[in-house]
Amino acid sequence: MLLRLDIVTAERNVYSDDIDMVTAPGIEGELGILPRHTPLMTALQPGELRIRKGDQVELFAVGGGFMEVRPNRVIVLAESAEHAMEIDIERAEAARERAEKMLEEGVPEGRIEAIEGALRRSRVRLKVGRRRRRRGRADVGRPGGE
Repeated sequence: MLLRLDIVTAERNVYSDDIDMVTAPGIEGELGILPRHTPLMTALQPGELRIRKGDQVELFAVGGGFMEVRPNRVIVLAESAEHAMEIDIERAEAARERAEKMLEEGVPEGRIEAIEGALRRSRVRLKVGRRRRRRGRADVGRPGGE
């Protein structure tokens, strides 16, 4: 039995397919979802979302959002979502450096949360993008290659 997964953002449908398992960054920790999972609704924090389909593993960087789980379907409504292959490491590194510099220099109190959020998202993008780069394309789907 498979699980239908849809990952969507306000801008686009990022992913839609039948899978074996999804692991998502819940606000209270990592959640592993298999077919026939108990229904739930949870908020997501910025983090790595992993999809397992057969012996293939795909990685996504999500910038928070919500996840609805039904017995045979999962819908991820993400603030942002990028497949590991889409991540521009240099751009993510530049965003991280900008956010860190702003925090070091001091920012108006009303902007601190937004800058800290940008810093978290850039760190997630770097983590996911670098994992893909370290393993290379041939390793992405290898069993145990997470």
